[in-house]
Amino acid sequence: MSSVAVLTQESFNEHRSGLLPEQSGAAVAGPSGAGDEESLPTYKDAFPPLPEKAASPEGTQETANAWTSKIRPLKSSVITQVFHVPLEERKYKDINQFGEGDQAKVCVDIMHKTGAHLELSMAKDQGLSIMVSGKLDAVMKARKEIVSRLQTQASATVAIPKEHHRFVIGKNGEKLQELELKTATKIQIPRPDDPSNQIKISGTKEGLEKAKHEILLISAEQDKRAVERVNIDKVYHPFLTGAYNKLVGEMMQETGARINVPPPSVNKTEIVITGEKEQVALAVAMIKKVYEEKKKNATTIAVEVKKSQHKYVIGPKGNTLQEILERTGVSVEIPPSDSSSETVILRGEPDRLGQALTEVYAKANSYTVSSVSAPSWLHRFIIGKKGQNLAKITQQMPKVHIEFTEGEDKITLEGPTKDLQMVQSQIEAIVTDLVSRMDYAEISVDPKFHRHLIGKGGVNINRIKELHKVTVRIPPDNEKSNLIRIEGDPQGVQEAKKELLELASRMENERTKDLIIEQRFHRAIIGQKGEKIKEVRDKFPEVIINFPDPAQKSDIVQLRGPRTEVEKCSKFMQKIVAEMVENSFSVSVPIFKQFHKNIIGKGGSNIKKIREETNTKIDLPAENSNSEMIVITGKKANCEVARNRILAIQKELANITEMEVSIPSKLHNSLIGSKGRFVRSIMEECGGVHIHFPTEGSGIDKVTIRGPVEEVEKAKQQLLALAEEKQTKSHTAELRAKPEYHKFLIGKGGGNIRKVRDSTGARIIFPTAEDQDQELITVIGTEEAVREAQKELEELIKSLDNVVEDLMMVDPKHHRYFVARRGQVLRDLADEYGGVMVSFPRTGSQSEKVTLKGAKECVEAAKKRMQEIIEDLDAQVTIECVITQKFHRSIMGPKGSRIQQITRDHNVQIKFPDREDPQAAPPAEAPVQENGEANGEVKEPIDPAAPKKCDVIVISGRKERCEAAVEALKALVPVTIEVEVPFELHRYIIGQKGSGIRKMMDEFEVNIQVPAPELQSDIISITGLANHLDRAKEGLQERVKELQAEQEDRALRSFKLTITVDPKYHPKIIGRKGAIITTIRTEHDVNIQFPEKNDENQDQITITGYEHKATAARDAIQAIVDELEEMISEDITLDSRVHARIIGARGKGIRKIMDEFKVDLRFPQSGAADPNLVTVTGRPELVDEAIDHLLNLEEEYMADVVESEAKSAYMRPSGSSASAMDEPRGPSKGFVVREAPWTTGSEKAPDMSSSEDFPSFGAPVATKASPWGPKRF
Repeated sequence: MSSVAVLTQESFNEHRSGLLPEQSGAAVAGPSGAGDEESLPTYKDAFPPLPEKAASPEGTQETANAWTSKIRPLKSSVITQVFHVPLEERKYKDINQFGEGDQAKVCVDIMHKTGAHLELSMAKDQGLSIMVSGKLDAVMKARKEIVSRLQTQASATVAIPKEHHRFVIGKNGEKLQELELKTATKIQIPRPDDPSNQIKISGTKEGLEKAKHEILLISAEQDKRAVERVNIDKVYHPFLTGAYNKLVGEMMQETGARINVPPPSVNKTEIVITGEKEQVALAVAMIKKVYEEKKKNATTIAVEVKKSQHKYVIGPKGNTLQEILERTGVSVEIPPSDSSSETVILRGEPDRLGQALTEVYAKANSYTVSSVSAPSWLHRFIIGKKGQNLAKITQQMPKVHIEFTEGEDKITLEGPTKDLQMVQSQIEAIVTDLVSRMDYAEISVDPKFHRHLIGKGGVNINRIKELHKVTVRIPPDNEKSNLIRIEGDPQGVQEAKKELLELASRMENERTKDLIIEQRFHRAIIGQKGEKIKEVRDKFPEVIINFPDPAQKSDIVQLRGPRTEVEKCSKFMQKIVAEMVENSFSVSVPIFKQFHKNIIGKGGSNIKKIREETNTKIDLPAENSNSEMIVITGKKANCEVARNRILAIQKELANITEMEVSIPSKLHNSLIGSKGRFVRSIMEECGGVHIHFPTEGSGIDKVTIRGPVEEVEKAKQQLLALAEEKQTKSHTAELRAKPEYHKFLIGKGGGNIRKVRDSTGARIIFPTAEDQDQELITVIGTEEAVREAQKELEELIKSLDNVVEDLMMVDPKHHRYFVARRGQVLRDLADEYGGVMVSFPRTGSQSEKVTLKGAKECVEAAKKRMQEIIEDLDAQVTIECVITQKFHRSIMGPKGSRIQQITRDHNVQIKFPDREDPQAAPPAEAPVQENGEANGEVKEPIDPAAPKKCDVIVISGRKERCEAAVEALKALVPVTIEVEVPFELHRYIIGQKGSGIRKMMDEFEVNIQVPAPELQSDIISITGLANHLDRAKEGLQERVKELQAEQEDRALRSFKLTITVDPKYHPKIIGRKGAIITTIRTEHDVNIQFPEKNDENQDQITITGYEHKATAARDAIQAIVDELEEMISEDITLDSRVHARIIGARGKGIRKIMDEFKVDLRFPQSGAADPNLVTVTGRPELVDEAIDHLLNLEEEYMADVVESEAKSAYMRPSGSSASAMDEPRGPSKGFVVREAPWTTGSEKAPDMSSSEDFPSFGAPVATKASPWGPKRF
């Protein structure tokens, strides 16, 4: 018994294909034999060894036969061709530029274009050799490119008959392309409409000759061909073609000519024969012979066959006529289908006509037509989905034709009588079955509701179809039909009909309502990402809410749905809109610009607090805006509260008063004036008071004036005077003056204009910076007053227009004052005195003459003012004010505002010293004195009492003004006081991240310094202006009182008590998501702490808060515990397979049971000892009810579980193939061979892991004798 080797069949498939037939057969048969090893191939048969060098010729032959019997030699896909371009034909002949220039560029371009590789070399005769390598197609294209681009081109013409041109072109131009590639030329063939027969060829000389030769060959071939046309009567054509065109095919084969007989459907008698002349002549002779013979011998008979039976005689694609012709040699002529004739003519040999006639009648009567009665609505069920039902019948009886006509209650059958009867019986059985179990109903629904019945994406209609297992046909919109047809199971049809009618009646009950909602509210109603409108839609799910496109600027919001729901939704949305309207009330509050920052507060704290507490939106004007209006938006009452709070802040910050003046409302518009000109002039004249008129049309007479006390009184008088003027006879006049004269006309502090007003009693209004017409001056008052004022002003303006020039003497030492700071003083003079021009002499000229040019009054006034300035400069003194440097910044104020105010008030100049550098090195020690001298110079000793240079502030101006300024500066020096505050309160005064102390410092405009914690000091220092310190001290003491009261309250709140509760009740006391414990905490305002997991006292609950509230909370917890102790727990066994269904999706089912029966259910966790054990906890009577309910549910759900398990037992597992059901096969033995090297002698099977038997690449291995034969390298 010899050993056998096993290889897997799959791995050996490829090798087997190379075995000899007998070897292959043996290899396959081996494993299937019942232990018959002799039939197995040997190792040498299966794996013939390679021939040795000294092998015998026979052995070599055998081996070669075994290995090469099926191996085909492979051709290389890459070819190489060499082309030679002679010197005289080269395009680029510059020898010095070989490998460079245009020739090299062309070669590179050819390589890119064709994908072939080019190598150029120069021959001795200066010719060019080009070696081209690549795929055949690429080489041919490259050759063509080389010839056209590197060789000089010649051209030639060749004349061939015009009818031969198409043969040169070939099908789709393929022949022409092939010629061009083959000859490397360009061939141009004249167009069909061109009468020329000349073909133009361009290329190299060699290519031209080749192309010319090929074209002439094609033409010569066509010259040999002939065409013959023979007219034969149409009735004899079938005899020439023979049955199934056999006869004409034989003729073509015999003669080699091509015979074209027109088909029966084409009414032509001409037969065309093409080919070589001899072949055509032979074919014509044969055709004429057949024709003459048939014409002589053939006779005809005419028979009547019903028109409807003609198609059976013809047969599919005329096959029956061909059959008759083949069997009898008789041609059957059928009249055309559009003819009413029923006469069929048989033509042929007289002795064959009888047989042919019999066959014609047999064929005519072999088919019958029948019909089956079937309601048209059942047709599609008979046909089946994608024609499945019908396909079963037609596959069995393919000769029977079944026709369904739309709208007719019958099915037409046509086919062989026997087959037709079987098909008819089958269809009748299907119809009877369908009629017994199918029904249909038609309902009438207004087409406008059809799309709503279908639903978005067909969701409604698909649900009805699937639920009731019916088909519903809703007519398309273009039919404008109101009939909906339902087909299917009778019960399903009735249920679907009922549901559709209910839907339709509900839609008929639907109402569409248009709500008018201002578009500005639409976005607010919809909310961010549609959140708010989603809430409305969730509340009214049956109502469809449509908002208009924002681009339409429409206010109409459409509601559609059931009447009652639409009404409810409409009211709800109107309520939302009413709230929005109420919340969109707006009021503007004029607040002096300097107080805006106080209203905002530090980091926006004040404004934020007002916004939150009044629930309003407050908008302040931009910092760089001139507007003083603060806009408040919200509910009317809230806006009023916010307005009063903002006004209170302003009142507190400044000496602001508010006064109401009663002026008839009919005069308000005339007092306000065009664009508020009149009222604005009063507001500006009276130091910027705010005058607030009530809303137009309100009928309120009260006008509010707010501002500093004196200015308010002044504005009141002016307003009342103006109102009186308006009530009496009011007159208005307008005059014009250059804008630069306005300041002079008004005068300093309004002096000039006041004189005019006092003398005439008229009111004069100048334009503001916002007014477009800057020259217009308005005069208001009685007619007489206006006339006088106008006269005075016109005289003033006239005198201003009279320009004069004057001189005055100014000491050169004062010139610098006037021209300093880019002539600021001169600019101020020009603004104030009607644009007067002042010219000083050049610097260094020592001239005293100063020129003034302008209106006479202006020049005089400017001259007077300059004299005053010179007097002040002459009387100017300089005073030093000593204030320690550390206070300088405080005195200056933010951005130097305080010092600027003192400079303006006292008309002085103040200069602060440079800051002393604290890090500067101290002065070096004085050098050693010798004989009382230091370096020959005597230095006076420094007075220690003398003030430091950095502390001296220099004030320049008139003496009395300088002294007043010194007092003002000293008043700004901050003072420090100390306040005693208990140390433990310091951190509360500082506040979180210093917010508390910052707030106090901003509020009282002082600096508060709290001692460092390590000092444990009770003293807090307050530094600031003397008039601010008292307020700051009071504020700090008030805060201390508040904190002490809070401390006491904190002590009361920190009362603690504990209650002992069994840990098992803790979850119940906490409640779902902490709901119960949160309620107790909120209700009693206490903190309740449960023990930690690792706490020793697991039953201790700690309550912290006021004593009486902590006690009440403890009682509440105790009440819950008492209630829980009354509860019982019972374990029941519920099959674990129904647990998931009882629990429900996301615990919905179990929560419903727990809420309904007021019990707690505990299901076992995965891996529990008893997976069926469920614990029910609650009051005894409720537990019993819950258990009964659970057991009922188990019984109900178990029925479904058992049923689904029973079904699954019969179901094939998914993904398994049909073969999986077969009996399991034994393990494959694979490919088996005998006498393998590793089975003979002491040899073992090769070790796959051995690096000797299977060396890796590059690893040196010792040579070893191997049963696989000697190694070859």
